[in-house]
Amino acid sequence: MSENAIPPITNTGSSMAPPSVVNGINTTPGRREPKQVMDSEVFMNLLVAQLRHQDPSSPMDTNQMISQTTQLATMEKLTAMDRTATESFSLQMRTAASALIGQQVTWEDADGTKHSGVAKSVSFANAVPLVNVGDKTIPLDHISGAKSITGTEISKPAPLPVPDPMPQAAPTPDTRTS
Repeated sequence: MSENAIPPITNTGSSMAPPSVVNGINTTPGRREPKQVMDSEVFMNLLVAQLRHQDPSSPMDTNQMISQTTQLATMEKLTAMDRTATESFSLQMRTAASALIGQQVTWEDADGTKHSGVAKSVSFANAVPLVNVGDKTIPLDHISGAKSITGTEISKPAPLPVPDPMPQAAPTPDTRTS
C-alpha cells in the first residue's frame, strides 16, 4: 500500500449503516416516496427527459413542443380552478351551517329514526361542518330541514312614513276684517 492510500472503512460494532456510495462523503441513501399525483413538476421532468434523449438527427417537432407546453399550462389552470372551487364549496358549507344556529333542524339517524332540535353551535374541525343539537353532533349533510322557531323570529321594523313631495302651504291668517 502506498502512503497516500486510504484504508477501507470498517464497521467496528457501531450501529451506523455502511456507506452506500463512495463519493468522498459517507452517506446512506435517502428514501423517497413515489408521487401519487401528476403535477407540473412531473410533466416538466418528462419533457426534459424527452428532450435530453431525443435523436439529434430528428429533433422534436416545435409544434409538438408548443402543444405539450400548452397542455401543461392548461393542466395548471385546471388544478387552480379545482382548488378554488373546493375552497368555495367549503365556504358555502360553513356559511350554511352557521345560518342554522338558533333554527329548528331535522335529521334522520342511520336506523331511520327522525329527530329534531335546536341548533346551538357549529364546529368547523372536519371537512363537513358539524352542527351541535342538544347533546348530539350532526354532520351538515345529514340535516334534512330547518325552520325558524316561532315566537323568536326577528320582526321587520315598521316602515317609516314617506314625506309628501309637494307640501302644501300652511293657510295664512286672514287679515281682512269683515
